[in-house]
Amino acid sequence: MKKIAFAVFFSFIAIGLFTFAKKKTKSKEPLFRPIKTIIIDPGHGGMDPGARGTFSTEANVSLAVSLKLGDAIQKEFPDIKIIYTRTTDIVPGNKNSIEGGLFYRADLANQSNGDLFMAIHCNSAGKAPGGWYGKRISHYTTTTKKVKVKKKWVTKTVQVPVYENYWIENLPKGTETYVWAISKNDSKIKSVAKNGEYYGEMDSTLNIQLPDPSDPAEKARMLIYAQNYFRKSLSIADLIQKEFAASGRVDRGVKQRNDKGIWVLQATGMPSVLVEIGFISNKSEEEYLNSEKGQNEIVKNILDAFRTYKHKLDEKAAATDKQ
Repeated sequence: MKKIAFAVFFSFIAIGLFTFAKKKTKSKEPLFRPIKTIIIDPGHGGMDPGARGTFSTEANVSLAVSLKLGDAIQKEFPDIKIIYTRTTDIVPGNKNSIEGGLFYRADLANQSNGDLFMAIHCNSAGKAPGGWYGKRISHYTTTTKKVKVKKKWVTKTVQVPVYENYWIENLPKGTETYVWAISKNDSKIKSVAKNGEYYGEMDSTLNIQLPDPSDPAEKARMLIYAQNYFRKSLSIADLIQKEFAASGRVDRGVKQRNDKGIWVLQATGMPSVLVEIGFISNKSEEEYLNSEKGQNEIVKNILDAFRTYKHKLDEKAAATDKQ
């Protein structure tokens, strides 16, 4: 967390050099934009089951939790629009490849002018879900055998190991939330221009010349947006992990990762997080992830974090409006 915070701090110092970038079509800073649309992305789906547990798959668990999360947010905040990347066990967009599903997720989020992107996943570790058998020496037996010493055969007593199989339980458990890696900022900057929110509310029937992303001033402005998105992503990720920890879950922290499955975090032009809600490879945690109690607690944790996050943004927006 400290490394991420320092990186953000120095990035904002650099951004200060580009404050000459003018807003051509937008009246408000992205920091103060009210949350109107949330994209909820259940991980995997269809031909891509994701990680496997002893009796369930990541795709099915993440879908169940995602739908419950969307319902919970909608009930408390009826003015917020919830968009799912999938609502059934299919590759998002019903695409015929996993890669096509990834592009669909990002395109849907950007074209919907999303204000927050939340991907729900399950973690996995170890050789096999539940556990696996290992081999170790249990004891030694004594035996004799003939060996050749200086061209003569002699009888020697030797110790022979006796092996046994033993069960190794798959123990890793807990939650962790990801934001995109700072090294992927260039990709995030390019994604900013794909979100209609960047250009403000425009009448599509008007013949308006959109800003040129290759223009230095416009590029600086997109960098400001990307860094604001990073700061907000870090904020809600930290809040989510704090809620998990407060409820007794193992807190594995907020992290950055460049894996392909997390590509959507830098491909979406908005604050974005990926929440690993638990280890499906751990038998007891898999049971928790599949239980009504477990799913309801997970949804409550994320909802509580979102409520705090939204309240902070609303307070800042209200303070700005008074100025």
